[in-house]
Amino acid sequence: MPLLRLLLLVLLSGEGDSVCRLQGSAQPPELAQDGDLVIGGIFSFRTGQIYVVDSFQTVPAVRKCKNFNFREFKFAQTVIFAINEINKNPDMLPHVKLGYKMYSICGTMDILRAALALVSGVKGEVSDSNCTKTDTVRAILGHSGSRPTIAFAPVVGRFHIPVISHFATCACLSNRKEYPTFYRTIPSDYYQSRALAKLVKHYGWTWIGAIAVDNEYGLNGIAAFIQAAQELGVCIEYSEAFSSSHPPERLQKLIEIIKHATSKVIMAFVSHREIKLLAKELHKQNITGLQWVGSDAWVTDHSLTDSEGHGILVGSLGFAVSRAKIPGLEEHLRQLHPSQFPDSEFVRDFWEEVFDCALNETANTQRKPCSGTESLQNIDSQFTDVSELRFTNNVYKSVYAVAHALDNMMKCEEGKGPFTNGTCADRKHIQPWQVLQYLDNVNFTTQEGERVYFDSNGDSLARYELVNLQMTNKGTMEGVTVGIYDASLPESHQFITNNTPVIWGNGRTEEAPVSVCSVSCLPGTHKVLQKGKPVCCYDCILCPLGEISNITDSIICMKCPPAYWSNKQRDACIPKVIEFLAYNEILGTLLALFSLLGVFLTMITTLVFYCHKETPLVRANNSELSFLLLFSLTLCFLCSLTFIGRPSEWSCMLRHTAFGITFVLCISCVLGKTLVVLMAFRATLPGSNVMKWFGPAHQRLSVLGFTLIQVLICILWLTINPPFPFQNMTHYKEKIILECNLGSAVGFWAVLGYIGLLALLCFVLAFLARKLPDNFNEAKVIAFSILIFCAVWITFIPAYVSSPGKFTVAVEIFAILASTYGLLFCIFFPKCFIILFRPDQNTKKHIMGKTSHNDIHY
Repeated sequence: MPLLRLLLLVLLSGEGDSVCRLQGSAQPPELAQDGDLVIGGIFSFRTGQIYVVDSFQTVPAVRKCKNFNFREFKFAQTVIFAINEINKNPDMLPHVKLGYKMYSICGTMDILRAALALVSGVKGEVSDSNCTKTDTVRAILGHSGSRPTIAFAPVVGRFHIPVISHFATCACLSNRKEYPTFYRTIPSDYYQSRALAKLVKHYGWTWIGAIAVDNEYGLNGIAAFIQAAQELGVCIEYSEAFSSSHPPERLQKLIEIIKHATSKVIMAFVSHREIKLLAKELHKQNITGLQWVGSDAWVTDHSLTDSEGHGILVGSLGFAVSRAKIPGLEEHLRQLHPSQFPDSEFVRDFWEEVFDCALNETANTQRKPCSGTESLQNIDSQFTDVSELRFTNNVYKSVYAVAHALDNMMKCEEGKGPFTNGTCADRKHIQPWQVLQYLDNVNFTTQEGERVYFDSNGDSLARYELVNLQMTNKGTMEGVTVGIYDASLPESHQFITNNTPVIWGNGRTEEAPVSVCSVSCLPGTHKVLQKGKPVCCYDCILCPLGEISNITDSIICMKCPPAYWSNKQRDACIPKVIEFLAYNEILGTLLALFSLLGVFLTMITTLVFYCHKETPLVRANNSELSFLLLFSLTLCFLCSLTFIGRPSEWSCMLRHTAFGITFVLCISCVLGKTLVVLMAFRATLPGSNVMKWFGPAHQRLSVLGFTLIQVLICILWLTINPPFPFQNMTHYKEKIILECNLGSAVGFWAVLGYIGLLALLCFVLAFLARKLPDNFNEAKVIAFSILIFCAVWITFIPAYVSSPGKFTVAVEIFAILASTYGLLFCIFFPKCFIILFRPDQNTKKHIMGKTSHNDIHY
């Protein structure tokens, strides 16, 4: 071991004899026991240190420690208990006695000094014959803190001596390059940080503050927590670091940040020293209602109850290593007596502190002398309390991990060993580096059924209890287990809560406090980030029409399928309303009633004409064409009904073809009557025989011919590309217009164009006949009726094109009814009036009479 020799000063002494002397003096261990194999330990039985400034005019001495840390002393006694238990076990390390050397040191530099003492030994001189043989320990247990461990573990690692910690949780210690010989029986802060992040997310806290102790433990732990929290969507309002050694101004600055922050949850990755300072100052300034989430370094520390303002911390949540029972430990602790460790100054001080007496009668003290009958059997203190063994159990497991490694080494069979060519270690000269080989493969189960092993980084299985700090009936603050976290389980089952009531930081038990930057966006809205703020700060905006969000805190709105539309709340897609002109709505009912009214009036007119068919007025106005015109008007009124109701394949073809054919029939009849008027006038002229070329047979043929042309157009339309029902989704986004697609637009406009052509021809002829004698003034009413007809259909075209949805059909029906009513009223109502109310004018004499005045108004 060349580096070890650097620690020794080789001096020659008289007559050729050589010895090795330690440079300086080595402090003896606080607790020690000889053995064949020795295990070292480093603990801090005291919590503070008296700081001095070295002048270097004298040899620097080990600094004095102050105060008491009973928990650390319990750790050391647990090591002694476990070693004694192993030495009594015939199945483990038979014929081998384990010894121990434990240092009680405070301050990082002195802890490093103790570690080097365990590496090199404490003998002042070593003879030349065994200069390279020292009393080096086979493993070092401790320290409880991450920062001291980070300091001495790399140094010890150079000598290949394993270091096993029960409490150093810094994730940085998992770096095998920096700390090749470090192991621990407590999980790394990497797992704790992720567990804490999941805990925060579990309770819906997305807006929190983060505080860390300003050292490797706190900074690495809070960094891992922030990374894991941000992956889960948790935002950090502020992240601050401070230490108990910082000036008071640093703490005041942190208090001001907490006071003005909007987050109500604080993640504190600190030690018990920092949390006590925080609680004390927050209590002074009456800052309450905060929910604390803590790391295992303070959340189960019993000394918090004795600190000022500890009520601030009631309701805190945090993870701690699992509790366990160690049978026989309590009896071992209560049997402690100073006589067992006569050289230990701390045991003497501990005894005097517990019983408030003085062991040394000559000492200048105000305490009374100890009687010698003092015993821990009836004393209840933190030292003897074994009701909640968490980190103490880790110490116990550390000792057994080393013991199992040594036991496996002792039981090695030649040819099956882990070293070169299957060799085993020399049982009489076991080296620390050989212990490392076996520690890597340690795998055993404790009496409590807990499995112990180390992964490739020297870390243990990550399993925690979720504890909640609650006040007990005794007035102390105790961590109550309310859940567990097991990293070995699947991701979705790692964090499990039980039914134990949780006391929250606000003192309530009903529901967890709320700590969010923005409230959750309900379904129907989506998140829009606020400019310049973290992702947890956002506004909730209602989804646009036609889009929905059906989950809470949605970042986008999804478009509904084409046949669906968003509901009023924008949280579900519902089928679009299918709209068409139906009979059961007001507009459809009114149009249907007007259509039936037109049919009724036409039938009444027909009945009047039929009953007076032998009268001169009816006979003079071509009764055959009149009845045919009334029949066609009836069909026109009825065809408007085909436009009302749900469009179907047959109704779409029927409505347009029936409309086209009935209107052509109607206009053909009107055109025939107009031609009859013109021919009748021509027939009265001398020598004219026109009427024989336009008799009743020719009139019927003309009407039939004009109608057949329209029938042919309709047949071609229906054959080539007929109308069909169509769901129009483009006109309205929120509803579907069920309409009849024209199929061939050419066919539709050909039908309308033909009707318009006949109407225009009829109007021209009627206009030419408008100045005929009054006896034949039916041409005037025809001209006026056709004028109304043309006006209606000319205005129909822009109205039809621009009308939305079902109103397109309504416009078409209105045009049909208006033009039909126009023909009925203009042509037939004057004649009905004369027939019914002016019978004196319904005579042959009156019809054939000559007059220059317009006495008769048809």
